[in-house]
Amino acid sequence: MSFVRAWLIALVMSGVSIASSIPVALLPQAAAQSVETIVVEGNRRVEAETVRSYFRPGPGGRLDQGAIDDGLKALIETGLFQDVRINRGPGGQIVVSVVENPVIGRIAFEGNKKIKDEQLTAEVQSKARGTFSRAMVQSDTLRIAEIYRRSGRYDVRVTPEIIEQPNNRVDLIFTIEEGAKTGVKSIEFIGNNAFSSYRLKDVIKTHESNLLSFLASGDIYDPDRVEADRDLIRRFYLKNGFADVQVVAALTEYDPEKKGFNVTFKIEEGAQYRVATVDFRSSIPNFDPTSMRAYSRVNVGSLYNVESVEKSVEEMQIEASRRGYAFPVVRPGGDRNFEAHTVSVVFNIDEGPRTYIERINLRGNTRTRDYVIRREFDISEGDAYNRALVDRAERRLKNLDYFKSVKITTEPGSSSDRVILIVDMEEKSTGDFSISGGYSTTDGALAEVSISERNLLGRGLFAKASVSYGQYSRGISLSFVEPYLLDYRLALGFDTYWRQQLSNSYTSYGVTTLGFSPRLGFALREDLSLQLRYSLYQQSITLASAYNNCNNNASSTSLAFNPTPAYIQNVLGGVDPTNSTSSGVYGYGCYGDGESSLPVRKELANGATWTSALGYTLNYNTLDNTKNPTDGLLIDFRQDFAGVGGDVTYLKTALDTKYYTPLVSEIVNVIHLQGGILNKIGNNDLRMLDHFQMGPNLVRGFASNGIGPRDITYYNYGAAGDALGGTKYWGASMELQMPFWFLPKEVGLKGAVYADAGSLWGYQGPTSWSATGEVNTKACPTCGLQYDDRNVVRSSVGVGLIWASPFGPLRFDYAVPITKGKYDIVQEFRFGGGTSF
Repeated sequence: MSFVRAWLIALVMSGVSIASSIPVALLPQAAAQSVETIVVEGNRRVEAETVRSYFRPGPGGRLDQGAIDDGLKALIETGLFQDVRINRGPGGQIVVSVVENPVIGRIAFEGNKKIKDEQLTAEVQSKARGTFSRAMVQSDTLRIAEIYRRSGRYDVRVTPEIIEQPNNRVDLIFTIEEGAKTGVKSIEFIGNNAFSSYRLKDVIKTHESNLLSFLASGDIYDPDRVEADRDLIRRFYLKNGFADVQVVAALTEYDPEKKGFNVTFKIEEGAQYRVATVDFRSSIPNFDPTSMRAYSRVNVGSLYNVESVEKSVEEMQIEASRRGYAFPVVRPGGDRNFEAHTVSVVFNIDEGPRTYIERINLRGNTRTRDYVIRREFDISEGDAYNRALVDRAERRLKNLDYFKSVKITTEPGSSSDRVILIVDMEEKSTGDFSISGGYSTTDGALAEVSISERNLLGRGLFAKASVSYGQYSRGISLSFVEPYLLDYRLALGFDTYWRQQLSNSYTSYGVTTLGFSPRLGFALREDLSLQLRYSLYQQSITLASAYNNCNNNASSTSLAFNPTPAYIQNVLGGVDPTNSTSSGVYGYGCYGDGESSLPVRKELANGATWTSALGYTLNYNTLDNTKNPTDGLLIDFRQDFAGVGGDVTYLKTALDTKYYTPLVSEIVNVIHLQGGILNKIGNNDLRMLDHFQMGPNLVRGFASNGIGPRDITYYNYGAAGDALGGTKYWGASMELQMPFWFLPKEVGLKGAVYADAGSLWGYQGPTSWSATGEVNTKACPTCGLQYDDRNVVRSSVGVGLIWASPFGPLRFDYAVPITKGKYDIVQEFRFGGGTSF
């Protein structure tokens, strides 16, 4: 018996659950007791009646051995007690002795600099004024360490400290040694033959550490991101015809010497396949499968592209639904010819199971209103379940950029033909505050402060306000967009702006613009959109007094734009032919001695001009990446009609096309075509300000406003006047962009070689003007505007340096003109860029 007693004592000392259960098992199996016979001891905060409530009597109101065991387990699971013991008391009473867990007075974090207290407090389970539990503290310690590891700090150390206080209270202190960030030191690929490691590094989100890594977070090791990179690599291969590709593994190894991770992706590429045939089959009665050919994006002879197949399935399934077939299912199939490396694609259109959507449950949207999410669905409760429409809704929700993650899953409904859609989301910050700065050879230094919100008030509204101030330009703008007008997929936007362009080394005048523009945009297809707009703006010329008089001082050097001498000597040896005693130097007219051209000063005299115009933009976009495209087509077609009120009338048309195609060894070919025409309508003259002004935006190697019609009234006397602009232009450019293979991919540097050609001509603005004191009639009795307007092809060749820097996109160009107009202004070097910080 003494041996049994010693064994029991040892078990009691070993832990709460065992120690608490053994005495109960040894209670005499006497008659069952009632709840009133339970005596509670040791409780200070928990009421005795609360403890008794965990013991539930059986039939007849009596407690048997099973009820006592269940009550013991329930008390332990509450986490309120360090220890619970049940013993037999005098008179057959059941004595429940408890030792309560302390109460947490406060929770503090020490040593944390990279993660705020508020974030850590929200993550830990232990709470101030809650019950202290050592198991929970241990779990919180691991959770804090995991948060730091997710941010790339694998050397983190978290030590909990418990400080006892009076009245059974404790303070819980987590001491954190954050350690340095643990980056990715190297990324390797094994088995990649079709694509270089340099190219594949551009596909994944994880990057290697470099000198500028402190400005980004892509080099921080994140196991979830590495796993997602596996899928990105696989999707990239599938898009390029490798139907058998497998990304076998993503191996990660910590290198203690480099204090970082080495990541290795193992790839089995397989063969590259092309499409041999495309066929359509249907088991639905009276459904013509060949009618789906127009919705297929898979073409015979092209590389097998899984993305094209998926988009084709989506388009076909949606079209079948529109035709009245409520449950169509399009299943793609393919027979591979392993010898010829071809795939015969078959789209099978069948009647799917008759399943309806019972409910759409949203989870995780704490800020975004439910209707903002539900309107991205083309289906609702009660509709037929259509997987293609569900996938489209998931893609739209991700594109909103309101959420870190979006996942739509299904659960069984109340019956076999019902499903419940579960939409799980994790919201993220949608507000931006930025301070931007930049510099270019044309616009000089420029700074901008802006604040924007993509999900205003959780209603999906967009609003932005910005203020810019620069060396030659400044402005204020306010923008607002309602993406769903009247619950339709119509985006209604408003823009209000004030801009001021100052005179500089390329123009003698400044332009102040105050405008308002509402716009309405909607998608015709996923790759085709249309925007309608109305523009109402006022423009006025600003001109320094020195540019608008006949008495310039030849010795003045304060003028920014001074292409002509302040005074021009007479061609007859400096002697006024009407006055033999003259000084030999005199003005040749107000626009011939260093001042602005006639159209500029006429615009100044006319005062502010209002323009009221209706316009639209048709945009076609198949680019694979909007920031760094390597494949696809971008077409932008614009037309504006001015004359809906206002002071001017015209029709302006412009077309801009860019085509990207990958070549060998990561070289990308870019073909850029553009053109435009300005048509005069009615009897109103065209203003100079309405003309197209071109320079390096058409042909690189020329200054801003450096090509096209120009004032040459006094060119023979050394006067090269303002650029007048033209009503017609065209441009063509071919550029090869290539990486610097000897540099790490993460540096973001690319080189470019290019050839440009284009022309601007057709000035139709004012050429004469009669005004008091406008012309020095003694020196120039018949002065009028003389200008060069020859349709000369301008061309150039050059090299460029493109840097996707952490400071923003930067580009340096050096171009040498090959052909040019007589009066064009050359600028071989050009630089531009900016950033947000």
